[in-house]
Amino acid sequence: MKKKEHGVATSWEEVEKWYSKVVGEEGSYYHQKIIIPGLFKLMGLQETESPSLLDLACGQGILSRCLPPHIPYEGVDISPSLIKTAKKLSRKPDDLFHVGDITKPLRLKRKDYSHATIILALQNVENPLKAFQNAYRALRPGGKLLFVLNHPCFRIPRQTFWGVDEAKKVQYRRVDRYFYPMKIPIQAHPSLGKRSPKTWSFHHPLTSYSQWLHEAGFVIELMEEWCSDKKSTGSKARMEDRSRKEFPLFLAIRAKK
Repeated sequence: MKKKEHGVATSWEEVEKWYSKVVGEEGSYYHQKIIIPGLFKLMGLQETESPSLLDLACGQGILSRCLPPHIPYEGVDISPSLIKTAKKLSRKPDDLFHVGDITKPLRLKRKDYSHATIILALQNVENPLKAFQNAYRALRPGGKLLFVLNHPCFRIPRQTFWGVDEAKKVQYRRVDRYFYPMKIPIQAHPSLGKRSPKTWSFHHPLTSYSQWLHEAGFVIELMEEWCSDKKSTGSKARMEDRSRKEFPLFLAIRAKK
């Protein structure tokens, strides 16, 4: 299956093997140490009556394998290969996975989920508003939408960079562009040059995400910024560790229906 965005192929089919290898069965380092723990804290599943979860753009189903076994789960992704992998790795027989474009009408098992998530996938979606509207329709009154982004202020492909001010002995983050939307090609295998399969990253400012949530019917409850917990070694370790604490990797937003 290939999805077309203005005539450009954006399917993850061609990069599925690379992505699955990078992420692994348990998720990447940041999935395990930052994203999943932070997400569970924001979801508050233990305090939720009859919790259930819809995972939009679920990839290979990492979140499904982290949930307690009693919580109903449904995952949707545009890539048949990623859904096939998710089913193969599933640890709960009742988990549901199926192929679908999260910006198009979805055939879901239920429309009263307590939670919906979009994890590190919204920036690969050209029309986030449609995804928010689908999440809204699938949630029960008071349901929560949680999504995690590569931080749209500090992690824009080809537009943000690390630099070092030798005089001040500090590492800084340079931002060349931010406010206007961008569509940026991402090569899965840069060493292959033009032969490398690619995906697309769609950058939008925070204003746009706020407007789309409002238009879809959501109210933003909470926003968190998550930094890397890694530590450097060597002569520049101090400045690198300090900059990690100053420039967050991820932005998480919780919105309520």
